Formats: sequence, structure tokens, C-alpha cells
Amino acid sequence: MVLPSRTAPAFLRLAGHPLRWQLLAALAQSDLRVRELVALVGQPQNLVSYHLRLLRDGGLVTATRSSFDGRDSYYHLDLDRCARALADSGAALHPALRGDTPPPGRLPHLSVLFVCTGNSARSPIAEALLRRQAAGQVQVTSAGSHPAPRLHRHTVRVLADHFGVDVAAQRPRHLDTLTGHRFDYVITLCDKAREVGPGASDRTRLLHWSVPDPATVSDSAAAGYRTFIRTAADIDTRIRYLLPVLAVTYPRKVQP
Repeated sequence: MVLPSRTAPAFLRLAGHPLRWQLLAALAQSDLRVRELVALVGQPQNLVSYHLRLLRDGGLVTATRSSFDGRDSYYHLDLDRCARALADSGAALHPALRGDTPPPGRLPHLSVLFVCTGNSARSPIAEALLRRQAAGQVQVTSAGSHPAPRLHRHTVRVLADHFGVDVAAQRPRHLDTLTGHRFDYVITLCDKAREVGPGASDRTRLLHWSVPDPATVSDSAAAGYRTFIRTAADIDTRIRYLLPVLAVTYPRKVQP
């Protein structure tokens, strides 16, 4: 008989602390600022910051400066790394415990709205990729608080080249055109759009993904396109982890 190491895997040591587990659980749903995490867990800011630093040192959490207010930072949980660490931790106990996350199966009929400022890059990419991954089972829309005249050319290209999705005929939509519509989920991908606060009913679940605007890259066209590829890959990963959440969401009742 070969016993595993007496030392628990690093992920379990990090995640096993009650406060760190609370922080991980909160960041698994949405990118958040320190003060928001402080309010959620009900602990002093210096203690929250200390445990966030441990999670960052462990490679589970990253921080990015808010593009709306450079004094703020949004914390983001690397779910891919968590998935690998969980699989490795399971395998350390028994090889059969390593495995990929199963697909969510049939999804309930839900409506999801993605929001960014211009509705020309991040939110239309998210709209297209969720529609693709959900195979039409979810009603998906995107809009912007200050929509651009047209989709960014790299948005059209990256979706066509890497995901086989044609959005060439799509045009940015203003949030005002959705007044009166109700959504089960509203997901902002832009820090500025989140501060604007898209209107939502009490039953709407509000999430935030702090995704830097790929259109701000001012280098060569090739560098700009590579940035869009990375952004689309990030959003695609986030959506892959969103699907299991949608699968266990009870859809709201439509009012007669």
C-alpha cells in the first residue's frame, strides 16, 4: 500500500481556510473589489486583504486595475486553475477522482443580457459565444450604454476565424432599446458599464466580469487582433463555467 503525502495539496490548504473559502466562493460568481468582499464576508479590510494576498500568491486570484477608476482593483478567480488544482487534489487521494467537468445537459429557458459600453467588442463576443455553447437553449442579447456605430472589425474576424460564428451583419444596440425587457441574468463586462448600473428587476441576477477593452490596444493591427483573440478566449472560458450555473438556475415565472 502506498500512502499519499501527509501534506495536503496546496489548493486544499489554501481553500480550506473558512475566510478564504468565502472569498473564493464570492469570486467564483463575479469579479469584485476589496470593499465589496469586505461587505460580503463581514470581516475587517486588513484581514480580507491579507487572505487575498495569499490567494494571489497561490496563483488562484488575480487583480486588475479598474478602467473606470484607476484607484480601484477588481479581483478575479482563475477558474481554469481551480479546476486543475481540484483535479490534482482528487488524484492525490485516488486516481479515479481526476476527471473533466461533465457538460451541463439540458438548460432551463433563461434570458441573459451582456453589457459593455460600446457593444462593439466584449459584449457581442459574449453574446455569440454563449449562444454557441448553449446551442440555442438560452435567449441571449447584448447591448451598450454608449453603443459604437458598428462592431469592431476584430470582433467580426475573431468570431469567424476561431469559433465559426458570423456576426458581420450585427449592429451595436443601445440599452435603452431594452427598456421593459426582463432578464434572468445581466452580466456586465466593462467596469464603466457596471458603474452606470443597467436597470434590472429584483429577480435579475447581476454579475460582473472585469474584462479589459481589447479595442484600446493602439499597436499594430496584428497586435490588436492577438489581443482580441486573448479576450475572446477569456470570455469563452468564463461562459464555459457559466453554463453549469445556468443549468441549476430556476427560471423566473413569466407574468401573465
